[in-house]
Amino acid sequence: MTFLSVLLIALLIVGILVFRGVARRRKRERLLATPLTPQQRLVLERLVPIVRRLPDALRPKLEGKINLFLDQVTFHANGDLELTEDMQLSVAAQACLLIVNSPVWYDTIRTVLIYPSTILAPRNAHDGFVVHEQHSHLAGESWNRGPVVLSWDHALKGGLDAEDGYNVVIHEFAHQLDSLTGHTDGIPILRKGQRYERWEKAMLDAYNGHVARVESGHQSLIDPYGATNHQEFFAEAVVTFFEKPRAMREEEPALYAQLAELFALDPAAWR
Repeated sequence: MTFLSVLLIALLIVGILVFRGVARRRKRERLLATPLTPQQRLVLERLVPIVRRLPDALRPKLEGKINLFLDQVTFHANGDLELTEDMQLSVAAQACLLIVNSPVWYDTIRTVLIYPSTILAPRNAHDGFVVHEQHSHLAGESWNRGPVVLSWDHALKGGLDAEDGYNVVIHEFAHQLDSLTGHTDGIPILRKGQRYERWEKAMLDAYNGHVARVESGHQSLIDPYGATNHQEFFAEAVVTFFEKPRAMREEEPALYAQLAELFALDPAAWR
């Protein structure tokens, strides 16, 4: 093969790669600019009523990101669940709510698995040199780089009630955001200009206070499950930020301020 032939093949490969890159970028831009249909909007208002509070300026962004999410992610139903477009739309809307005003994207997630009800997941328990297989009942699970696994019963309930501080979809996708750094440790990719030391102080102060309240049996604003570790606290704090924003702003102002800066959102001010 001559040098000229090799050069032509190399140029052809580069051209193909450039063309694919341009095509992907244009498709992404088109999806982000595409609004939902009137029927889809009705579905969201029924299944995810928190979107009713979203400021008008953010609605086109949310709809575009929902379209991009649905194009990127493949949904699979497990068990005897019959997967519907409404289910997919509900999950996509709740996931995209977290990033509606953020440059961050769920780059690594390609699959969402949905079970009808509680998920029975195998877990190994160690007793010295003996390993016992046990099963845990889960409402959802998030794996580093995907997939996200959800119980539809819990996902539906969490979406329908926008003020109870419980939302398995927001919780699991908060883990996805957390894992974009390569580690799921309660420290997501911070906003440009957001100072790490302020984030760390606000999170640790809130986490330590939360653990103390849970261990002493006192009522806590953030779900008690957040006392498990830093990453679960982050996920539950995100749920509280969206579903009980005014209470969080009052009880945990420093934490609320850091989350508001991270997401570039102020849900306490939403109507």
